[in-house]
Amino acid sequence: QVQLVESGGGLVQAGGSLRLSCATSGPIFATSTMGWFRQAPGKEREFVAAVSWTWNGDNTEYGDSVKGRFTISRDSAKNTVYLQMNSLKPEDTAVYYCAVRLNINIATTSDEYDYWGQGTQVTVSS
Repeated sequence: QVQLVESGGGLVQAGGSLRLSCATSGPIFATSTMGWFRQAPGKEREFVAAVSWTWNGDNTEYGDSVKGRFTISRDSAKNTVYLQMNSLKPEDTAVYYCAVRLNINIATTSDEYDYWGQGTQVTVSS
C-alpha cells in the first residue's frame, strides 16, 4: 500500500505562486509515475502534470492549461514530488491531488493511477 500526503495549498492572489508537495511512503520513484490532478467544484478531475524516471533523465508531461506556468519535480532522497505553480489564475482554483501510477509510462487520465492522496485546496483570488 502506497500512502501519499499532499501539502502546500492555500489562498493566493492572481499572479502569485505556490508550491505543492507530495510525500510518499517509500522509495517508489524508480518504478512509478507521479502525477498531479485537480478538481474544481462541478467539474471532472483534470490532469495537471506527471513525471517518470528513465535511465537518461526525468520524463515530464503537462496539461495544456498549465504549460509554461507549472513545473513538476522530485527529490528522491526525500521521497517527495513537488508542483511549483507560478502566474496563478482564478481558474486554477481547485483541490489538487497527488497520485502514483505503478508504471513508468506517463498517463494523463485519472483511472490509470493506482493510489491517491487526500488532496489540498488551492484558491486563487482575482
